[in-house]
Amino acid sequence: MTEYTPDEKLRVEQLTKLRRQWLKDQELSSREPVLPAKADGRIAKFWAGFLEPKSLWRLYTHKVYRGGVFTLTHLLIPAWIVHYVVKYHVFQKPYGIVELKPKLFPGDTILETGEVVPELPETHSHH
Repeated sequence: MTEYTPDEKLRVEQLTKLRRQWLKDQELSSREPVLPAKADGRIAKFWAGFLEPKSLWRLYTHKVYRGGVFTLTHLLIPAWIVHYVVKYHVFQKPYGIVELKPKLFPGDTILETGEVVPELPETHSHH
């Protein structure tokens, strides 16, 4: 194996020195970063005030949310379940459900009128 030439050694040393300097430059001091102060817009100001802990809007919004959750979970869903059970399992003839009427065939007697269902006319079609 061949050794580095003096020019190559000098180049490697310079690169090493530059890399070390670059790494050292990447470290932030306690005063960095220095950012300019931004002026908040109207929407940003609104949300900053709205989301403050213990703000009036936040308290009332939370109360409304909790009331809605209570109403849904303790009143509406149980009422719906009770309504369903009563409608479809307790009542003998549930509201809105029509029982199928018995099928009528030619020659049968209609109970309400006593009428006899006439025979179907014979047709000579191929269908």
